[in-house]
Amino acid sequence: MEVIAIQKSALDEMKNELWELLEMTENVVQKYTPIFKEEKWLDNQEVCLMMDITKRTLQTYKDKGLLPYSKLNRKNYYKRSDVQALLEAGQPYNNNDNGFTDE
Repeated sequence: MEVIAIQKSALDEMKNELWELLEMTENVVQKYTPIFKEEKWLDNQEVCLMMDITKRTLQTYKDKGLLPYSKLNRKNYYKRSDVQALLEAGQPYNNNDNGFTDE
């Protein structure tokens, strides 16, 4: 077993920094938990299955701003309500107004 000695003031400073980090983490959890509890979030695969589209079409929807998304840890998430709204509006296939064509 290795024993390391540090000054009490250094230990106290480390404890204070850890408490501050814990407090910041708790604040973030309190702030964002309601957002995720209120809304069902879907990943790429779930959206593609729900809309019966390919990943490439989903990417086009994102690029054109037709489907808002949030990115968390390099993964995209979509609000179920946004996907549902796009489905109800009709998928924007073959609509020259927004850049979709058969070509």
